[in-house]
Amino acid sequence: MDSEPAPASDPGPGAVSSGRRAAGVLEAEVLSVLQSADRALTPGEVTELLGGGLAYSTVVTTLSRLHAKGILSRTRRSRAYAYTPVVDAAGMAVQRMYQVLEGESDRDAVLARFVGKLSARDEALLRRLFGDQRDPE
Repeated sequence: MDSEPAPASDPGPGAVSSGRRAAGVLEAEVLSVLQSADRALTPGEVTELLGGGLAYSTVVTTLSRLHAKGILSRTRRSRAYAYTPVVDAAGMAVQRMYQVLEGESDRDAVLARFVGKLSARDEALLRRLFGDQRDPE
């Protein structure tokens, strides 16, 4: 029984050999462009700032998906929408962390393990944020 030979090199998870961006990479790039802007941007402006020969329709689709997820707000500008992030980079990290936590059935275990992996500095910060000024031993 013949089988196809394995590829000479495996690019690894998330890599795409066709020159296309891996899942999530384009969304992150679009968000970065929008967060760097001092105003709302249209899909055409985002496409231009991203460079790399992306199709306008690809950028429109990405912006629409981010809007549907509640990550971007949009306002009508002429015949297109102009998009702006709903939250800053820290807020985006919070949303991702919250989504991961929401998807877990044993939240207690996830939170306990997360806190257990924090550095002493991060643990002290959490204690301050929760109003507990006791020093960890």
